[in-house]
Amino acid sequence: MSRSWKAYLPLLWILIIPVINIFYAILNQAHIPVYSLMTDLDAHIPFVPIFIIPYLIWYPFIFIVLILLCVREQKVYYRTLVTQCIGLLACYLIFFLFQTTVDRPQTMGSGIFERLVGLVYSTDNPYNCFPSIHVLTSYLMIKGAVGSDFVSKRERTAVKVCAWSIIVSTLFVKQHVLLDVAGAIALVEILWYGVGRLSRGQQSKFKGEIVRQENVY
Repeated sequence: MSRSWKAYLPLLWILIIPVINIFYAILNQAHIPVYSLMTDLDAHIPFVPIFIIPYLIWYPFIFIVLILLCVREQKVYYRTLVTQCIGLLACYLIFFLFQTTVDRPQTMGSGIFERLVGLVYSTDNPYNCFPSIHVLTSYLMIKGAVGSDFVSKRERTAVKVCAWSIIVSTLFVKQHVLLDVAGAIALVEILWYGVGRLSRGQQSKFKGEIVRQENVY
């Protein structure tokens, strides 16, 4: 019983995420200058309020996938969590040095989805856009699920569908533009590779130490 309880202790490291997110609130306001990365292609993407549903699903989705990885394969769990923490800190540094904004629709309907969008707008200022944290963390969950040998094909598919729905939703609810999405995906690819190389290097060093100690004896 105690062994199974201890197996879940690594989940406590997830609590570092809300601590790091304190910086988001501090930086989520206009600095001078504020840039716009909107392109002509972004202008042709329609505002589709119903996509606020996958946008909001992001909150439980991230924690559910991290829990799944922790239970199934802690090596991948730690790699995913470390990548996420470094990615968040990198985003906050970019927000501080290169603050961007997104043009939001001036008029919306009065339906339930429009009201949900309005609620998001009222609690999240239109800054901290590049790169998108929604996209960064959602895409990272795909990397983690695919990178684990103990996540089933069906579970990987579910993660991919949810993650890409969230990523697309950031464009349709006008919280982000295409360059925000591209920047976040590129950042994940770089950090995932770097954290993986660092982890393998540490493991090789540890194995080398064991071999040297065995040779001594």
